[in-house]
Amino acid sequence: MSALEKSNTMTEATLGGRFTFPGTSLTVQRIGYGAMQLAGPGVWGPPKDPDGAVAVLREAVAAGVNHIDTADYYGPHVTNQIIRQALHPYPTGLVIVTKLGARRPPDKSWQPAISPEDLTAGVHDNLRNLGLDALDIVNYRVMGSGHGLEEGSIAEQVTVMADLRRKGLIRHIGLSNVTASQVAEIRRGPTRGHADAGRAGVAAAPVAQHPLNSRHVVGCPPPGEPGRRAVDTVAGNLGRVGRDRRRGGGGEALITAGSLVPSLEGPREVAGVS
Repeated sequence: MSALEKSNTMTEATLGGRFTFPGTSLTVQRIGYGAMQLAGPGVWGPPKDPDGAVAVLREAVAAGVNHIDTADYYGPHVTNQIIRQALHPYPTGLVIVTKLGARRPPDKSWQPAISPEDLTAGVHDNLRNLGLDALDIVNYRVMGSGHGLEEGSIAEQVTVMADLRRKGLIRHIGLSNVTASQVAEIRRGPTRGHADAGRAGVAAAPVAQHPLNSRHVVGCPPPGEPGRRAVDTVAGNLGRVGRDRRRGGGGEALITAGSLVPSLEGPREVAGVS
């Protein structure tokens, strides 16, 4: 085995193996980088250490991470601008997954942004701030009360995204923070918008469609812990996810280390909700 083959094998082992987004040819390491906390406190404004934010991203990619989860409403705009500064022109094989469905008004709250105009503007904001002509995967994130799950039709929003895909601005459509019934609604395809989304492929549904359970939670490194050490810390806790998956109970876990969400036990990293 060559040195390069050994290096690739080590990367796959450290980062949890590979995951192919359903309906696509995009294959990534199971541990990616969640870029939410690159912005300032409260995911608002610039970070206190912009150079450090750039360094963390570059170190994560150097460690083998090839999947970044982001949203232009992080900051707002700040996180995507940091990603562009750190990594553009983007290395071959890097998959950037972004989201629509929210906005950040001046009071720093999180509000739904779900009208056709909101969604279209959000795509153009992502393209401009990431420096891209088309977005690999765009998740429609349902903004439930308190960032939780919320039932209700998402057909109109997915129809708008399917139209944007036909225009070449989105390559694949994903779903985030949705319920099983919302995924089923899109997959049934009884209307034009549903059918378009079904043909496009709901790329991220397997990691987002169901309420999360303990098998999809891994410990997150302390805030500020730098790139490769942070990746290694999270990777060390991925083993039990892999063991559960091999026993048939873990599902298709895809983890983005870096996007912290609160829990009763302190900061945790959650797969499929970002």
